[in-house]
Formats: sequence, structure tokens, C-alpha cells
Amino acid sequence: MLLWILISVVIVSFISFIGIFFLALKKKFLNKILILLVALASGALLGGAFFHLLPESLDLGIEKTSLFIISGILVFFVLEKFLHWRHCHKGKCPEHTFSQIILLGDGLHNFIDGLIIAAAYLINISLGITTTIAIILHEIPQEIGDFGVLVYGGFSKGKALFYNFLSALTAILGAIVGYFLSRSLDVTFLLPFAAGGFIYIASTDLIPELHKRIKVSESVLQFIFILIGLGLMWSLRFL
Repeated sequence: MLLWILISVVIVSFISFIGIFFLALKKKFLNKILILLVALASGALLGGAFFHLLPESLDLGIEKTSLFIISGILVFFVLEKFLHWRHCHKGKCPEHTFSQIILLGDGLHNFIDGLIIAAAYLINISLGITTTIAIILHEIPQEIGDFGVLVYGGFSKGKALFYNFLSALTAILGAIVGYFLSRSLDVTFLLPFAAGGFIYIASTDLIPELHKRIKVSESVLQFIFILIGLGLMWSLRFL
């Protein structure tokens, strides 16, 4: 059973390399679509939080769920402040801190995906395979958006691919934790905590970047790509 779990999370981790399809694009064209990828990521993050993580968190109860959402928002706020203090205190900030904070958020999300895959396989192999497919489909729009955010925030395309892959590897850690500690460790609280982080990143980091483009045509396209991100996450609920 552990082999099935590990094979599945390795496949899910390699979805992070989907950004490789953007490497062949000319820099001028890539720069034009980066802001749309930021919009896509905004929608995917909000959709992941409100359509997936939070509904699965409600067994904790409204009060506990709300507490962990707020905790996630506050922790990511403190993390981002720390990154600002560390990298930008002299007025030089070569990479936007939201690029680094999104890696942390995505790492936590991938860790949870690993836990979910392990739990599904421990019920039966069929459910494990179905869950893996659903997570792969869920990851594709988010990883495309994350790649765009990292490049938009100052990472080179190669560096964005590398760090996105490192973030994805936390799924393997989550799967191992889920396999060995599933009967003694309740990690449900990570779902609303991660949702709070996603809401924070989308609302305070990514959406403000969209507001820097004020042309009507660009604003309409941004809104459409937010809806696409939301729509993709909504459709995955039925898997």
C-alpha cells in the first residue's frame, strides 16, 4: 500500500513542472500573459479555499474552523512581514516577497494533498487512485498560476520551476506522515489553516497586483481569468 501512495504523490509532485511549457515562450509575450496567470492563481487559490478546504473543515465546528482560518491569515501575515524585514530593510528587494510566501502556502497545501492521498489509499486502492486523479486535476491550474506568480515576482523561469518543484515535494512528506500516523494524528486543523493562508495570499498579495493595471480591456481579461480559476476549482468538487 505504501508503494501505491508514494507513486501517486511523486506523480502529483511532478505536476509542478507544467510551467516548463512556458519556457519556450518569448520573454515579451510571457510578460504580457504573466498578469493573467496571476489572475488565474488568484481564482484558483480562492476556489481551493472556499470550494475544497473549508467545506472539508466544517466537521471541526464553525468556531474552531473560524479560529484556524484567522490563525492562517495571521501566521502568513507575520511570515510575510519577516520576509520584508529580512530582504527589503535596506530598500532593496530583488524578488517580491509574495513569491516566497506563495511557496510556503503551496508547500502546506501539497503536504495536505499528501495526507489526503494516504488516507484514501488506506480505505481502498480504488478510492486512492480516484483521489489522486482529482488532486492532479486540481493542481494543474494552481501550478500554472503559481509559476506565473513566481516569474512575475522576480524569479527566473528556471528558478521558478525548481522552487515550485521543491514546494511540491512536501506532498511526499504529507503522504508518509499520513500513512504512519493516520490512526493517532488528527491533522484536520490544517485544512482551515491552509485556507486562511490561501485567502491571505490571494487577497493581499495577488489581487492588489491586478489593480496596478487599470486599462478596461486588461481589467476585463483579469476578471475572466479569476473566474476561470474559480470555475476550474468549482468543477473539481464533482470529482
